[in-house]
Amino acid sequence: MIKQIIPLLLLFVGFSTNLNAQFGGFSHEVGIIAGPIAFQSDYGERHDLSTNAGNTGIGIGIIHYLNFSYKADCNCYTPETYFNDHFKLRSELSYNKTELQHFGQYVEGKPSLGKEQLKAMTGSTAVTNLGMQLEFFPLSIRDFTARTGSLGPFVSVGGQFSYYNAEASSTLGPLGTPLTTLPKYLTPTDSRPYGFSSESGTVWSVVSSVGTRYKLAPLSDLMVDLRFQYFFSNWVDGLNPNPEIYKENKANDWLVWFNVGYIYYLQ
Repeated sequence: MIKQIIPLLLLFVGFSTNLNAQFGGFSHEVGIIAGPIAFQSDYGERHDLSTNAGNTGIGIGIIHYLNFSYKADCNCYTPETYFNDHFKLRSELSYNKTELQHFGQYVEGKPSLGKEQLKAMTGSTAVTNLGMQLEFFPLSIRDFTARTGSLGPFVSVGGQFSYYNAEASSTLGPLGTPLTTLPKYLTPTDSRPYGFSSESGTVWSVVSSVGTRYKLAPLSDLMVDLRFQYFFSNWVDGLNPNPEIYKENKANDWLVWFNVGYIYYLQ
C-alpha cells in the first residue's frame, strides 16, 4: 500500500506546486481532515441500521485550497467579482479503510447453512483518493475572512481518482466452495470466476459535500464536512453478485464521510 500511496503523494505535491507557479496572484490554504466513514456496499442489507452502523471505518486526508478572493503576493484583495467572492478550488489526497461484514435479517433468526456462510464472510477495503472539488460559499468569502467567530457554509462537487485494495475471506475456510460460500457469490461476474474478489484496482468517483467553516483566527479555520462519494465500480468492496441474475445488486459502491478539519492560510 505504501508503494501505491507515495506516487500519489508526489503527484499531489507536484500539482500544488504547479498551482503556486501558475496562480501566484491568488492565495493558498492547506489543511488536514479526519473522521468516520460509513461504507455502503454489498455486505449487509440495504437500508438496514445495523449495516450502516457496523460497516464503518476511518478516513484521513490533506487538502489544499486555491483562494481567488485574496492575493498573497501583494497582501491585498483581488478584483471583486462574484466568482472570486464565492468559490474556492480544493485539491485533496485522502485515505480510508473499512472493515466489512454482513448484518441484517439474512444473518438473524433460525440458523441455516446460508446464514452461517454470511456470518462467516468478512472483508475490508482500503481506498486512496486524489482529486478536486469546486466549493461554493453562498455568503461572502471576504466577509467571513474578516471576522473571527464567523461561519462560512459551503457546498461542493468534484471528482476523484481512487486506488482500492479489497479483501474477502471466511472463517469457515477459503471462499469459492459450496461449504464456505453462499451460491450467489459462486456465480461468475464481470470476467471474474466468482462474485467476490480479493483485488486491487483503480476507479473514478464523483464526490459532493456540504459543510461549514468556523473562523478560529485570522489565519486559521475549523471545518466540518459531510461528504457523499459514489464509485463507478461495484468491486471496491470486493463483492459483486452477478447483477443479471441477482437484481437486488443494482448499485455501485458508495460511502458517506463526516470529517473535521483544520485549515491554515499561507501568507
